[in-house]
Amino acid sequence: MSGRRAVVTGVGLITPCGIGTEATWDQLVAGRSGVAPITLFDASALATRFAAEVPNWAPEQHMDRKQARRLDRYQQFALVAASMAMQDAALDMTRTDATRAAVIVGSCVGGLAGAEVASQEAHTRGPGAVSPFFILNVLINMAASHLSIHFGFKGPAWSLSSACATSAHAIGEAKRLIERDEADVVLAGGAEAPIGFMCMAGFNAMRALSTRNDDPAAASRPFDVARDGFVLGEGAGILVIESEAHARARGARIHADLVGYGATADAHHVTAPPADHEGAQRCMRAALADARLSPADVGYVNAHGTGTPLGDPAEARAIAAVFGDHARRVAVSSTKSMTGHLTGAAGAMEAVASILTLTREIAPPTINLTALDPEVTLDCIPNHARALRTDAVMSNAFGFGGTNACLVFARHG
Repeated sequence: MSGRRAVVTGVGLITPCGIGTEATWDQLVAGRSGVAPITLFDASALATRFAAEVPNWAPEQHMDRKQARRLDRYQQFALVAASMAMQDAALDMTRTDATRAAVIVGSCVGGLAGAEVASQEAHTRGPGAVSPFFILNVLINMAASHLSIHFGFKGPAWSLSSACATSAHAIGEAKRLIERDEADVVLAGGAEAPIGFMCMAGFNAMRALSTRNDDPAAASRPFDVARDGFVLGEGAGILVIESEAHARARGARIHADLVGYGATADAHHVTAPPADHEGAQRCMRAALADARLSPADVGYVNAHGTGTPLGDPAEARAIAAVFGDHARRVAVSSTKSMTGHLTGAAGAMEAVASILTLTREIAPPTINLTALDPEVTLDCIPNHARALRTDAVMSNAFGFGGTNACLVFARHG
């Protein structure tokens, strides 16, 4: 390692709670749900007829109509969130070495929902209905490629896909690029637009989704005794990560230091974590060791907290084991109670929420938490945001296949 420190200078969010970072943050702090009945397609035949859609998405308001037609919905989210992050960072590429600027932006399913619609049209109207952009819209790496082209980043440009841990891994790998002196600037995060008939039907077949159709806004209820599954969401989270030296040289505002990253595997089961979530424990400990912090230094954890019967208590036990005596004092919340689960974009979205908790000194709540599961012994910030002053925060992301990522951010200065 070169000893170079990674810092966050820009953030951009497109989420079910709002288009833009401030719009999303306002909703999170207010404890408002972005979950509602599905409008993207006819969901009447499904067991779950609601999801967390990006509200009032009109891509033509953010890019020209020709470009909007050519990009899959998840790619549109990535481009707009990245533009927001670049603007937030005030990064002038005419003054930046483009060969030292990299992109790591991933997705869980890429253009799956769009591919389903295209397939239906092809079967109805024939192969002539297939767009020349169809393959490019399906490929998971194309969001990263579009960002590289759009912003002129000529360093490494690639995607990774690790299910629900995807964008947390992307941010962690960006940190490593900076530390190895292989880049000065990295656009990192994830984008997802999975809300389609087949994806919903598939998760229903796995019995993974909530079926609380009578009250969608109350369906995502992490750590609550009445939880019955997660809520599928969509959106994007993109961060501008730089070396501290590069950021200082150009006079950038620094949101936070990216000090810790851990990545592990459970090697246990494709969907269920082990009861003690040993892999998550090792992941959190690795991130703390990388950050050179003790558990007592961390004041807030943005939990993976999806609202599944098995996942929530396993994560709670893992946090309790890692934090020990400090576990009852550290504040923990799941913003998925409001945004739903953005799958491949979740880790980045929640990383931004963690950074804002650090800088704004207020922690978003876990809403819909009316009866804490007795197996959960943590302070889960029920229903109302809380003033919180801390110098370090942690964000957890755990994915199907038993893949785990953990990030630690520290107050800059």
